[in-house]
Amino acid sequence: MGRILAIDFGLKRTGIAVTDPLKIIASALTTVPTREVLEFLQKYCAEEEVEHFVVGLPLHMDGNPAQIAPQADAFAERLQKLFPEKRIIRQDERNTSNDAKKIILQSGIKKQKRRDKSLVDKIAAALILEQFMEENYWNN
Repeated sequence: MGRILAIDFGLKRTGIAVTDPLKIIASALTTVPTREVLEFLQKYCAEEEVEHFVVGLPLHMDGNPAQIAPQADAFAERLQKLFPEKRIIRQDERNTSNDAKKIILQSGIKKQKRRDKSLVDKIAAALILEQFMEENYWNN
């Protein structure tokens, strides 16, 4: 059984989250500089069985594509070419970064650690993954 891996694409950093092999728990994994993310994913997939990828779909609240959408779409296309045997699923990521910031604030993490933007990115990836899992696995 393979994991599901979620990606919160960013121009500078990309957050990554994964499920456990039984697809019970979604966890923030890491944040990787975007220029290194495809190489990171190749290494990760060589060590862990990944069933498919969930890539955040950046949308404004009204449903229109966000400014970063063309770059996120291009990333999803490159990912599909790199892993043609895996499904690439796009998941609405509206509010995940704001929700991640709220979670960090409520967690009691010290102010200096809260300024770490990579923490927001990997938690946002976990929120994207949780949303996908709730819609497709956990409530079925």
